[in-house]
Amino acid sequence: MASFRVDPPLKSIRMWLYVCCGLVFAMVLLGGITRLTESGLSIVHWRPVTGWLPPISDPAWAALFDAYRDSPEFRKLNFWMGLEDFKRIFWLEYLHRLLGRILGVVYLLPFLWFVIRYRLPAGLTGLLAILFVLGGAQGTLGWYMVKSGLVDEPSVSQYRLAAHLGLAVAIYGMMLYIAASMRPQAVSSSASAGNSGWLPALVFVTMIWGAFMSGLDGGAVFNTFPLMDGRLFPPGALSMVPVWLNLFENIGLVQWLHRVLAIVTVVAVLWAWWRDRQAGSAALNLLAAFALLQFGLGIVTILSGASIYIAWAHQGGAMVLFSAAIWRWQETRSKTEA
Repeated sequence: MASFRVDPPLKSIRMWLYVCCGLVFAMVLLGGITRLTESGLSIVHWRPVTGWLPPISDPAWAALFDAYRDSPEFRKLNFWMGLEDFKRIFWLEYLHRLLGRILGVVYLLPFLWFVIRYRLPAGLTGLLAILFVLGGAQGTLGWYMVKSGLVDEPSVSQYRLAAHLGLAVAIYGMMLYIAASMRPQAVSSSASAGNSGWLPALVFVTMIWGAFMSGLDGGAVFNTFPLMDGRLFPPGALSMVPVWLNLFENIGLVQWLHRVLAIVTVVAVLWAWWRDRQAGSAALNLLAAFALLQFGLGIVTILSGASIYIAWAHQGGAMVLFSAAIWRWQETRSKTEA
């Protein structure tokens, strides 16, 4: 009888991981529009097992709306809402949570199949298991974030928001890197500049300060560029005590840091492109183009006062830029190791 355990089909695993990457990308975009439309606090209970189905009867809708009317957001901000108004904000949060559940199933079932059916390398199995654990932690962290807006004030903690986004982006980056590393490698004869892991790290940090800015609703202030209220450094940016609090809680300094990080990122990417432009790297060329586009979107977002769809495009652009940085990192590592 032939052995049941055979060598892993790396192409199938790679395609599965790319599908999961697409779902995580969609999760981040859906979470972004949920945040921008202030729909994230519409569901005040977390039911990870029984929350698959939406309300399908009038009593079910009434029960959900009654629960929402006991929340700080309804009492302090949305007291004018009727049931139909509530339904409009409910659906975005419901779809965000539903997509998370679907992603969990799409990840877990093939993962178990690959582990049971094939002879996966121990290191790959470990990495894939860690990704699943992180995915579960991400769901818990999402509810922990929502809970911060259901206690006294109808606003989630910017710390929890940044942690929630940061973990999602980290999961996406790990998954994309693993999938990209399974491509058949065609090692270029061009000289490689060495490891480029600092590129996605820089984009990641910039995104985290963007999350702090979003959590503080910082896009609605200092809507000029390059100056902020007519100054290079915003007034009152160091007014909090202790001073380190300004890094995370002072809208002026948080926005200033996000701008500075964005400028550093685009300059660093363009420098990397200029240094290695002879390598003929599609990843590097796309990275440079996306960096310029994302920087432009950031300026337009500021000037528009964080108009919903412009800000949403800016969030999506950050994910595209991060993807290109991961691609370039994997490319330089594969060339170096070869």
